Amino acid sequence: MERALIFVRGRVQGVGFRWWTRARALELGLVGHARNLSDGRVEVNAQGDPEAISQLVGLLEENPSTRSRPGRVDGVTVQKHEPKDDLSGFVER
Repeated sequence: MERALIFVRGRVQGVGFRWWTRARALELGLVGHARNLSDGRVEVNAQGDPEAISQLVGLLEENPSTRSRPGRVDGVTVQKHEPKDDLSGFVER
């Protein structure tokens, strides 16, 4: 089990990006959230199997997207963190 904070920059707000990310995270069995940041990025907090997190990062970075990802991703930064006990489900914030 691991947790990653994933910061996505580009045209990722107001285009359905958080909803799409939530759907992919749930398919991969991850818990956490996706939320808009005031600087225009989206923060994805994903926890679960390390391979599933890697797959999610790959889907976020993929250019062009093969899974109809909305918006445009210009860059992705991943920070690894210790898992949290209080996370459940995957929500948009």
